[in-house]
Amino acid sequence: MQEKPLTFQMTPPDETPEEVKEMMTALQQDPYLKIRDADLRRRGIAPGRIRRWFKNHHGMTFHAYQRMLRINTAFTHIQNGAAVTTSASDRGFESLSTFSDNVRSLFGTSPSTDREKTVLTLVRFTTPIGPMFACASEKGLCLLEFTDRRMLETEFKDLRHRLNAVILPGENPHLNQVQREIQDYFSGRRKTFTVPLHAPGTAFQQSVWTALQDIPYGQTRSYKEQAVVLGKPKAVRALASANGHNRIGIIIPCHRVIGSDGHLTGYGGGLHRKKWLLDFEKAQLKKPRIKS
Repeated sequence: MQEKPLTFQMTPPDETPEEVKEMMTALQQDPYLKIRDADLRRRGIAPGRIRRWFKNHHGMTFHAYQRMLRINTAFTHIQNGAAVTTSASDRGFESLSTFSDNVRSLFGTSPSTDREKTVLTLVRFTTPIGPMFACASEKGLCLLEFTDRRMLETEFKDLRHRLNAVILPGENPHLNQVQREIQDYFSGRRKTFTVPLHAPGTAFQQSVWTALQDIPYGQTRSYKEQAVVLGKPKAVRALASANGHNRIGIIIPCHRVIGSDGHLTGYGGGLHRKKWLLDFEKAQLKKPRIKS
């Protein structure tokens, strides 16, 4: 029996309700803004609809999201030398103790001890094959993973440890760029990426991840072939392990590495997505080019 082709529900990456876009724009313009249910009703927006959307897309309520944004801006303010008390007051927290309690509940430490921490911003967005998390520092993209990846919690913990960081939802130019580029990728308009990357790891992992980016769009290599490319033909297992620790899916294309016998092996996003991505890229290469 011939195997049926794998299909996914096609959800446009930019399918966000207009009322949510309105709220996000308002918060981007004024991160200190507090939008309560009464404010939503005055705007003619049902609080329950906003609440459900944020719960589904960010794993938290709209009010919790606003609170996280205020903590994000407060952290940035403190890092730039502002006093903790001033930052708490300016960011809309009723008191220093309220601000400190919020920070401790998230990170287990006080804001004064976190002054030296890096702030990594996080966003969740949809793709045709499932929702993804993207996380970035000021230097570049640190993580791009499907939200159901089993190792996701471990990857967040590793990033926080390696970069002495806190991870909070917020705005970041790299996050805006990666969402545009991923949308272009899934629409077939993009085969390479330009978003800056910030992927901390060992020297060997870095070399493996760099070599992955040299595999052409729509093509595959075996783990053994990749080991030869790296000049370490006997390091197949170590290479496979480094592939598995790649936190930046699609852009660092570990989905293009297969077994020596041609079978699909190990992929953090699931073998069903690995097959979809490879089939998708090959199909895009077969499409005739439209002359402009």
